[in-house]
Amino acid sequence: MGIKFDETQGLAQRRLIRESDLVPCSLAFIDCKMPGSVLKQNYSIIGAGVTQSEDQVVNLDEPHGFALGVAAMPNGVTNNLHVHYTAEVFMIFRGEWLFRWGKDGQDGEIVGRAGDVISIPTWIFRGFTNIGPDDSWIFTALGRDESGGVIWDPNILAQAEKHGLYLTRDNMMVDTSTGAPVPPQEDLMPPLTSEVMATFRRYSPQEMAARITTASERNWSDRSLLCSVLPGMRAELAAVIGPGMTQDRNSQPKVTNPHGFSVEWLRIEPGNTIGPFRLSTKQVLILQTGKLRIELLAGEDASQVDAGPWDTFAAPADVWRTLTSIGDEAAVMTVVTAGDGRAIPEWDPGIVKAAWREGWGIDPNDYIGPSEFLPYFSKPEDVD
Repeated sequence: MGIKFDETQGLAQRRLIRESDLVPCSLAFIDCKMPGSVLKQNYSIIGAGVTQSEDQVVNLDEPHGFALGVAAMPNGVTNNLHVHYTAEVFMIFRGEWLFRWGKDGQDGEIVGRAGDVISIPTWIFRGFTNIGPDDSWIFTALGRDESGGVIWDPNILAQAEKHGLYLTRDNMMVDTSTGAPVPPQEDLMPPLTSEVMATFRRYSPQEMAARITTASERNWSDRSLLCSVLPGMRAELAAVIGPGMTQDRNSQPKVTNPHGFSVEWLRIEPGNTIGPFRLSTKQVLILQTGKLRIELLAGEDASQVDAGPWDTFAAPADVWRTLTSIGDEAAVMTVVTAGDGRAIPEWDPGIVKAAWREGWGIDPNDYIGPSEFLPYFSKPEDVD
C-alpha cells in the first residue's frame, strides 16, 4: 500500500518524504513474535524491499533500481539471522548496533555507530541487535527493484511455526492466528539444508571491516563537483560504495563490488548552492543534519521544497535541480544513486563557463582538470 500524494502539488513536493510520513510495520518479518525480536519496526520508504507483510505501507512505490527502508527497534531487540539475495547496505543515523554474521552468527561481530555505512555480502547469514538507545535508527538500501526477499535460518522458521507463522516461496508471511490456513507444503519456503549452507562463503572480521566505512573514514573531496570551484557553491563528496557522481579522479570508495547503486556522503556549507545540474539516473537524498532547499526545474514546472533531518528526497532522472544549504550548519546527507556505473552530472552552461574562467573544466573522461591543459574541444562556447 502506498501513500497518495496530491497531484496538484509541484514535482518537488510530491517527491519529498518527511520523517513524519513514515509508517512502521511491527509484523513485517517471520520472527516478529519470537522472544527477543518483538517490537521490531520496519519502514518501506521507496519500494517494498524485503517486507513479508501485505500490510506494509510503502511511501513511494516507484522503481528506482533499489529499495530504501528503515530498521528500528528498542534496545536489546534482535533481527535474527537471515540471508539476502541482493545487496544490503546499512546507513546508521543514530545509536549503536551489533552486527553478527555466518552460521549461528559465529564468524564475527562488529559494532556500527552513527554515520557508519556497512555493506553485508549476499548469500551469507547476518543479524543485528540494538545495543544503543531505544530511538536508534538505520536506513537500509537494498539492491534491485525485486530483491526476492530473504531466506531465514532454519531454526527461525521452526520457531515461527510454533507461533503460527509460515513463509511462502514468494516471501509473504501467513499468520494462522488470524484464521488463515496453513499453506500447502509446496508453497512454503523450505529450510536451508546443511549441504547448501556449507557452500556459503565465510568472511573474517578483517574482511568485513573492509566493507564498513566509518564516519571518521569519510574522505571528503572539495573538487568532486564542478560547481565547487565557484564562490557560493562550496560542496564536498565522500565516496563510500561504487563510483557515484564524483568528478574527482582521485576519489575512491572503500567498497567497489557491484550493488546496483552507489552510496556517497554530500556536504554543502551553509548558504551555498550546487547546481543547476541533472543526472540521467534516479538519485535519493537522505538528510542527516542541516536544512536543504531542493528546487526542480522541469519545463515550466519549477517547484521547491525544504527538507530537514531524516527527510528523504527522491530526485527523478533527467530533471534539472539545485540544492541549497539554508540552515545555520552544513547540510549533510547520504546520496544513493541508481546503477553500478558512474553517474556523470550535466551542468548548466553558465556553470561550465564560469568554472572555465576560474581555470577549471571537464576533461574527456568527465573529471575535473585545469582548463589550460584540456583539449580545445573541452572549452565552452563564447568564452574568451
